[in-house]
Amino acid sequence: MSIFNATRLLGKTVLVTGASSGIGAATAVLFAKGGANVILVARRVDALNKVSDACVAAHKESGLKQGGKFASVQLDVSDKTQVAALWSKVPQDLQDVDILVNNAGFVLGVEHVGDIADADIESMFATNVFGLISVTQLLVKKFKAKKSGHVINLGSIAGVEPYAGGSIYTATKHAVRAFTGSLLRELVNTPIRVTEIQPGMVETEFSIIRYRGDEGAAKKVYDGLEPLTASDIAEEIVWAASRPPHVNIAEVLVFPVNQASAGINYRAPK
Repeated sequence: MSIFNATRLLGKTVLVTGASSGIGAATAVLFAKGGANVILVARRVDALNKVSDACVAAHKESGLKQGGKFASVQLDVSDKTQVAALWSKVPQDLQDVDILVNNAGFVLGVEHVGDIADADIESMFATNVFGLISVTQLLVKKFKAKKSGHVINLGSIAGVEPYAGGSIYTATKHAVRAFTGSLLRELVNTPIRVTEIQPGMVETEFSIIRYRGDEGAAKKVYDGLEPLTASDIAEEIVWAASRPPHVNIAEVLVFPVNQASAGINYRAPK
């Protein structure tokens, strides 16, 4: 028995949304290193192509003979028309997907209720909730037809515990948690697995986007502690996907060691 048996990923096909940066990019590269084929989906095609190149390099470095097929698909998951046309953009030899990683999502702003722009509310729900649901519906149909598959949704501590200044984002992540829980229960009579990964503080572009490009403000979020990295969460995703077929990792809540909840953390004095 090995400590981390990734051989079950060999030759599997994985679709990762939000794959152009952060957790999505790290996840795609790690699946490639594990001998999987990867469909990388995101809006930014130039960034996607760079991640695809990193997948090629990771697979080559692994020395594995299985897998190694990669496709970059420009797609905005918040656009239902684009999601419906997904398969027209995916090469035929990659359309038999085994694992879906719903990673696409973001947070914008720290305004309190009453001061939140309607456009920000709509865009977060469109991507974080409606987009995730649309892609999942598309893939679950395929998984049911082939009687196998794995849906891995990126939740958050924000879906477990709300906090001030994050009312809309936490609402979207609570929705993701509820949707994932219902899906798990609906598929209990099938071999299809359902997992939610719930990260705490992870340093990626996430906070930069939240603070509308203010990198200084984004950096302050992690002052005095060592946050999680995109690679840390990618390892949890790939680990969950590589469990034996009869094992389902339903939820994984992951914190950096100096975080205990959405609002409780320890920061070393300067």
